[in-house]
Amino acid sequence: MFMAYPQFTDAGSYTVVLIPLRSSLYSLDALHFYLWIKRLKDLEREKDCLWAGLQFLEQANLWYRQRLEVNRARQTNTGTRVGTRTEEREGKLWAGEEAFSCLVKSRIQKVNGSLGSLINDYNVTRCNTSSEQDGSNSSDSALWWQNKLLVKEVCEKNLQISLLELERDRLLQELSVHLGVECSKHPG
Repeated sequence: MFMAYPQFTDAGSYTVVLIPLRSSLYSLDALHFYLWIKRLKDLEREKDCLWAGLQFLEQANLWYRQRLEVNRARQTNTGTRVGTRTEEREGKLWAGEEAFSCLVKSRIQKVNGSLGSLINDYNVTRCNTSSEQDGSNSSDSALWWQNKLLVKEVCEKNLQISLLELERDRLLQELSVHLGVECSKHPG
């Protein structure tokens, strides 16, 4: 039997430990030992994933803070130009910046949603496990989970709608420039 232990010097390597069994490989003790080792290995892998995720979250935290500072600076800069028309705002640079901002917002929302789902999935799994152990009815958690999936689907559809509206507005702007007329953003 073997078990893997992470080396402290190299993050991805493991040490193999051979443990001789006194009984047959097909005995109940051997099976229990094997399952125990397998569970330890699974927990070790889960811990490695959690550490990697934590490292990524620390990097994401730094990125979010930098974006917040950039956003604050842009708000301050925009606030000083209220009432004035700039070439940047009327040109393609403004439209490109707006499209990039929309893309970044949608990706941030996707990441936030994924993290929220991860946390909620973990909490639902823990609730379901404790409900099954208590013998209580898990219909509330099943309904909660179904609602969570529907909310996620609605959010994805809203994102698609937002992207389509942005594309429509861009096309209307191109058309108005091409025809030399002003087109309404919201036909109807």
